[in-house]
Amino acid sequence: MARFIVVVLDGFGVGEMPDVTVVRPQDAGANTAEKLLNHFPLKTLPTLEMLGLVNVVGDTKSVMKANPGANWGQAWLAHEGGDTFMGHQEIMGTLPKPPVVMPFQQSIDAIEQALLAKNYQVKRLEKDGLQALMVNDCVVAGDNLEADLGQVYNLTANFSQISFEQVRQIGQVVRSANSVGRNIAFGGFVNSMQQIVDAIETKAEPNGEVKYIGVNAPDSGTYDNGFQVIHLGYGVDAAAQVPQKLNEVGIHTYLYGKVADIVQNEAGTSYLSVVDTEKVFELLHQDLQQHTTGFFCANIQETDLSGHLQDPRQYWKILEKSDKGLEQVIALMQSDDVLVVMADHGNDPFIGHTRHTREQVPLLIYHNHTRGVELGTRTTLADVGASVTAFFGAGLPVSGSSFLSLIK
Repeated sequence: MARFIVVVLDGFGVGEMPDVTVVRPQDAGANTAEKLLNHFPLKTLPTLEMLGLVNVVGDTKSVMKANPGANWGQAWLAHEGGDTFMGHQEIMGTLPKPPVVMPFQQSIDAIEQALLAKNYQVKRLEKDGLQALMVNDCVVAGDNLEADLGQVYNLTANFSQISFEQVRQIGQVVRSANSVGRNIAFGGFVNSMQQIVDAIETKAEPNGEVKYIGVNAPDSGTYDNGFQVIHLGYGVDAAAQVPQKLNEVGIHTYLYGKVADIVQNEAGTSYLSVVDTEKVFELLHQDLQQHTTGFFCANIQETDLSGHLQDPRQYWKILEKSDKGLEQVIALMQSDDVLVVMADHGNDPFIGHTRHTREQVPLLIYHNHTRGVELGTRTTLADVGASVTAFFGAGLPVSGSSFLSLIK
């Protein structure tokens, strides 16, 4: 039996969605891939070039060229906004529901009461007229500063003072007290809680009104030592997603990096809380060497983190690492294996804000027996999940149409 491999270059979009001017005017002009290629015109990404990146992006200043033998297309986002969690649920075959939008300030009372009812100590931390919550003097709850306002809440913890399992329990209490799309509970070993408190920021909407309050995650230091995370979603039916559908027909699912943190895979293998790009590929390469069948999905998070930092040089460094990792993946592929390289949204490091950008994503497909196939524009990322289940003869997920017939 062959293998189906998906590598998600998190945040590596290929141009604004058609609805951006209406729903996200701050993202007008976003094109993560094109701007990076133009910014580094003499640098190359040989594997992505071979896979057809320039076919998708179009004319640039780059020395990289289109490949007439590549199999390529692009996909629209069916979920609102541009969110990693919902993007990966969509890849796994979910039909995304419009998220509940509720800034943390509107949920803070209910969350505080739920925590107090479970005998947690709770304090309010105020900045610029907004409030976050401190739980047991070692966890800060507030808005996610990287996502659209009111769609995601973060819990940022110092593991020098509390265990990850205890943070998970606090996260479950917070999750029970709000209905936004995602709550993220995470942390790392930090020298002092003051470092996390000092990373609390407020942000304004385009009209200048201050509405966000939360911890700047990179500045908090929690990614640097012992990082662990759990993503707690709202209204996601895991039984209708790819891992469960494959498990029903005896196919094992392997998840690496952030996708392992946010997609339910109880019967499979999940490598949790792996952020380092080279480590993600190392784990993927090891499993490809050992297992001749299965579904393998890896998320490269450091591209997305570079976008949040608005750091194109760091972004390119991660793309170079990813390019080498993909070269090795292809070297390990068997005759009938399929590889899809894609993204989940955009994160344009030139856009002028630090949030995700609502962009279409590339679909770059490698199959040993297929050359020069254009997939066109798919209307949902879920087409990837539908293609995975079709590949293994499993039941289709709730959303998506397979493109397998085009490449096999």
